[in-house]
Amino acid sequence: MRAYVCFDDTDTLDCGRGTGKLGRWLLERLPEGCSGWGVVRQQLLVHPDIPMTSHNSSACAVVEIPDASVAGELTAIAIALIEENFFEGSDPGLCVATDADRDALRRLEPFGRLAAVAVTNKEAARVAAEGVHLSEHGGTGGGIIGAAAGVGLTASGWTGRMIEYHVPLRDFARESTVADIEAAGIRVLAIDRNVGVPRPSDIVDTHDWLRPRLWGGSPCAPVLWAGEGRWDAVTTRPGEER
Repeated sequence: MRAYVCFDDTDTLDCGRGTGKLGRWLLERLPEGCSGWGVVRQQLLVHPDIPMTSHNSSACAVVEIPDASVAGELTAIAIALIEENFFEGSDPGLCVATDADRDALRRLEPFGRLAAVAVTNKEAARVAAEGVHLSEHGGTGGGIIGAAAGVGLTASGWTGRMIEYHVPLRDFARESTVADIEAAGIRVLAIDRNVGVPRPSDIVDTHDWLRPRLWGGSPCAPVLWAGEGRWDAVTTRPGEER
């Protein structure tokens, strides 16, 4: 069973860190019996009517849990992290749900898809998150919108970029074999026009930081053909938050 702990709008332009840091730090404070699966960055709508620090993205930590009873402890840890790292000018929000919260997840997924393409509001977030934890932690509390959306999108398993994984993403060599990457549980998928099948011995240029996507509930590394036996990992655009 998994828990989804999503933070949003916990930073400011000059605070020196992004919201993704809180997701990473949460995985370092897990209760006994829990293990960190990863942290997923979810991109939401960028629009003049939406206050944001830079990119309007939320960070959802995914935790393997023994049962849903630990959700309260995870929530307390997440709240403590927000309070310890609060910056004036931020509008933090937190959402926590588990796979056992089926009704809420069925509402949160379409809410997340809405927040990715349209302007929405806190009341809609509260309606979608009924039955699971959703809380404001300073400022306008507008971060509850992205936090609720991030849980829904991550739990759906079909959107987002991994910014942390239980196998450190920056530990892969610049030139890694397909076999090495897939041994870590990350599927290598070609996305060329003429889609081929990468062979285990083929080389992937990771650009020193592999950036898998969350597809089908699993981390997948999209690659482009770069010549016989070689592939180029799709990387972050210049200037994009990591």
